[in-house]
Amino acid sequence: MPQRFENLLEAIENRKAKVGVIGLGYVGLPIVLRFCEEGFKVIGFDIDPKKTDALNSGKSYIRHIPSEKIATLVKKENPVFTATTDMSRLAETDAIIICVPTPLSDKREPDLTYVEETGKEIAKYIRRGQLISLESTTYPGTTDELLLPMFTEKGLKAGSDFYLVFSPEREDPGRIDFNTQTTPKIVGGVTAKCLKAGCALYSTIVDKIVPVSSTKVAEMSKLLENIYRSVNIAMVNELKMLCDRMNMDIWEVIEASKTKPFGFQAFYPGPGLGGHCIPIDPFYLTWKAREYNFSTRFIELAGEINTNMPYFVVKKVMDALNNVGKSVKDSNILVLGVAYKKNVDDLRESPALELIKLLREKGAKVDYNDPFIPVAVSHRKEFRMRSTPVTEKSLKKYDCTLIATDHSSYDFKWIVENSNLVVDTRNATAGIKSRKIVKA
Repeated sequence: MPQRFENLLEAIENRKAKVGVIGLGYVGLPIVLRFCEEGFKVIGFDIDPKKTDALNSGKSYIRHIPSEKIATLVKKENPVFTATTDMSRLAETDAIIICVPTPLSDKREPDLTYVEETGKEIAKYIRRGQLISLESTTYPGTTDELLLPMFTEKGLKAGSDFYLVFSPEREDPGRIDFNTQTTPKIVGGVTAKCLKAGCALYSTIVDKIVPVSSTKVAEMSKLLENIYRSVNIAMVNELKMLCDRMNMDIWEVIEASKTKPFGFQAFYPGPGLGGHCIPIDPFYLTWKAREYNFSTRFIELAGEINTNMPYFVVKKVMDALNNVGKSVKDSNILVLGVAYKKNVDDLRESPALELIKLLREKGAKVDYNDPFIPVAVSHRKEFRMRSTPVTEKSLKKYDCTLIATDHSSYDFKWIVENSNLVVDTRNATAGIKSRKIVKA
């Protein structure tokens, strides 16, 4: 048994360990690249054959990961990376990293279907000496309560036969000041040896490892990071609505407060929350808290405020149109930007999709433009739309231009000049003087 553990650590140190990454999206693919950069051979697993086929042909489907990087890894002479849908190849790996989605159900409850199905596949092929790490954001207890029993069912023991850890992903697509390597990595293990093995693996691709006492602490730390953002964004969103009634500019208020060199961190309002973490993760904790007869009122209130922001924006659009003698019904509206944040091609949970849905329900004729997203499909597939070009002529035909995402490629001064009416949810028009602009 001790030799098995030492063999794994030695294989990791010598880059002889083969790494498997399950889920080749915004989290999994950057991890694949880091292990390959450090000299490991990697097998990537995904249930979508379109993704695996694209990767094996050297093509990337994520904007900030260039195809050239993938192509160099899958060279036929001696590929260091292979993508597959064949889960039986998990048996070939020494370390398995789970990066699958953890969405919410229609009832806003945790949906761990992807984690559970992945766990079942691993359980089929698990062998002695393997290290397994869950990175998908989830509620405290998932690793110990859901995955561990699957892997011990055949009599294997964590910490001696295999090693199980939780290490939350911290990817932030589009960010340039931090990346996978320079972002500290939290690791929590089921046992002390599990923790040691997990830290050994991740220390090969990350500059700083932060070991914690348990998988539950690691799971909770990830939720705290995102709930912290959710609550503070909800606060400034609520203040934005108050400042609107008081005829003040919330962005000016924030910029003034930022001048304090201590005790204040700036958060900014918007049309709602988007992305794969902040709109979802708080609900994982509120759901788990009920098991302990505990009500997370503060977190739930923040979620309620953020979820209702698209309704506030639509009301501002209606008022703005009304002030120029138009009804939202039959108005032509252009939504600028549908990605959940600027300069990314990520549509997950984007509030812009909710804005389009609500405006259409009010009878508006809605188009959108996004340089990064040629086709937009709503969360529940109520609609599918194509990005429309933005020209001087096309802008003039819209009764209202609604700025939902402030991509850097947009020339907002030119947009204001050529639009009939602009409703700005991101303060993208700061410094531009025009009566056409309405802040929302």
